[in-house]
Amino acid sequence: MSSIRTDLAMEARELYSQQNKDMDGIESESEEEGGIEVTRVRVTSLKGEVKLGKPIGNYITIEAGGIKEGEPEFEESVSHRISEELKTLLELNRDSTVLVVGLGNWNITPDSLGPKVVGKIMVTRHILELIPDQVDERVRAVCAVAPGVLGITGIETGEVIKGIVDMVKPDVVLVIDALASRKTQRIGTTIQIADTGVNPGSGLGNKRMSINEESLGVKTIAIGVPMVVYAHTIARDSLDILINEQFNKGEAGAEFYKSLGEMQEEQLDAMVKDVLTQGFGDLVVTPKEVDMLVEDVSRIISEGLNLALHDNITLEESRRFLH
Repeated sequence: MSSIRTDLAMEARELYSQQNKDMDGIESESEEEGGIEVTRVRVTSLKGEVKLGKPIGNYITIEAGGIKEGEPEFEESVSHRISEELKTLLELNRDSTVLVVGLGNWNITPDSLGPKVVGKIMVTRHILELIPDQVDERVRAVCAVAPGVLGITGIETGEVIKGIVDMVKPDVVLVIDALASRKTQRIGTTIQIADTGVNPGSGLGNKRMSINEESLGVKTIAIGVPMVVYAHTIARDSLDILINEQFNKGEAGAEFYKSLGEMQEEQLDAMVKDVLTQGFGDLVVTPKEVDMLVEDVSRIISEGLNLALHDNITLEESRRFLH
């Protein structure tokens, strides 16, 4: 695979398929409706896991570029789609308890997605325990936490969550986290749902304790949205465009671009990364309007979760609950 970093299984598959024809162990399908494109990637074997660098499991990617337009009706459509896709992975009954975990640092805007989603979740576990006879039968026990990050708490995030899981004993853990993409247009507009859990900080190259079914002992579903992209990834894509354009022109210097075009992908990646990382390390880029994007997408995700975690409630009912 290319050394370009991405947390999205869909992008990993795109990168791999550009360089290889052998897709054994990797299945993919896409559909589009109402401006929302859904891509489902399934890693079905260890071979597929090695090829994509993603654990065996299901990865559902919802692309909704219209989020940037801020249209309420479209955002509600995305929330409903998130709910529908989540329900295909959840196996809940009337008495199930769900723990929602918002990963990230609330002091850093691109990394504050998880805590912001948690702040908009219908938390009901305490109500069902204290006054169960006064609660609508459609409401399920949901609790939520934003455990912070290692640099703030001094405690490994996975350890905090494991301790809560051992005490609360939820049937499902939903983990929300910010991701890294290889395309700037996917920042804040693409949602990935995976039943393989998550590695906190992996988008920025930080190795932390995995948060998944193996480490927690309960079904764990991760929901992530790209909020950053690496500078060398942008430069690498720009170089590809420049090379392709020069191939079609017979201008001076075309031989130089031809020689670049004949280089291996790994060589080009290494060359660009070496130039951009001198002095500063690999820069991480986020849009200037990231604060608005985080606010909008956190609301969209939280409303999708509220619809999925409770039986047949409406957006209006969930909004009344929170206000």
